[in-house]
Amino acid sequence: MSSVLYDTPGPRAKRRNVIFSVVFAALMVLLLWWVWQTMSDKGQLDSAKWSPFTEAQAWTTYLLPGLVNTLKAAALAMVIALPLGAILGIARMSDHRWVRVPAGVIVEFFRAIPVLLLMVFANQFYSESTQISSDERPLYAVVTGLVLYNASVLAEIVRAGILSLPKGQTEAAQAIGLRKTQVMSSILLPQAVTVMLPAIVSQLVVIVKDTALGGAMLNFTELLNSRKTLAANYANVIPSFIVVAVIFIVLNFILTSLASWLEDRLRRGKKSTGAVLPAAAVAGTAATGADGGGVIGAPGVIGGDVGDKP
Repeated sequence: MSSVLYDTPGPRAKRRNVIFSVVFAALMVLLLWWVWQTMSDKGQLDSAKWSPFTEAQAWTTYLLPGLVNTLKAAALAMVIALPLGAILGIARMSDHRWVRVPAGVIVEFFRAIPVLLLMVFANQFYSESTQISSDERPLYAVVTGLVLYNASVLAEIVRAGILSLPKGQTEAAQAIGLRKTQVMSSILLPQAVTVMLPAIVSQLVVIVKDTALGGAMLNFTELLNSRKTLAANYANVIPSFIVVAVIFIVLNFILTSLASWLEDRLRRGKKSTGAVLPAAAVAGTAATGADGGGVIGAPGVIGGDVGDKP
């Protein structure tokens, strides 16, 4: 079906698309066969390298504790970064310069610094300026770096989501006498949530993956760092990487699936907010409009003109 943005392909284009699809599928099969053959030649498919993942010890000693630390750091960072990012994003749109300018400086500053550098700096700061133990310091440093960076990114997502709404929403709310805080909390934010949700979920996925930076640089015993210890004991570097990658894929798939479910629920809730009048009420409204000057077909106006005063 043709449209302004899409033209239905003709016979030649259809044949070309089929040829491209077949060639691409063949290349993918060849690539997978080459990877499989290479791993087989290097002994990476031997049962001795994969059998540890069928034993409870590899999971309870290495992978599950690392997974728990990954989830702990990611959850703490999400819980702190989401409201902080919302506050900074709203503050950037404030009419008061003394609020808008500092919020903008904070967002632009931390958004421009790599998250790994923030983690390293936080770890050094906690080491020299606080009494946090060396065992807990990597967790604090990882969470701090994730919060500072991702809150600044989420602030821009929130600001962009609110600015994407039509200006008529704000003007209509102000016309009925709502204050700025009421307009933001009751009108703009509820509508902007569905607009911002895909970008927010993408950033939450980044938070989960970036916990691995703490394991690489700060010796934080998250999932990837635990894999390193497991691979050293069982001599299965490639299989351990594959298993950990699958775990991260499953985690992010669960997160995106929950977000998709929430987005669908929010959209269905917005579509079903209208009240459906029963037939008797509609008939009464029509009769009132004909006899008493009511507005026929306007639900909510039962009798009398709109401008009538009691």
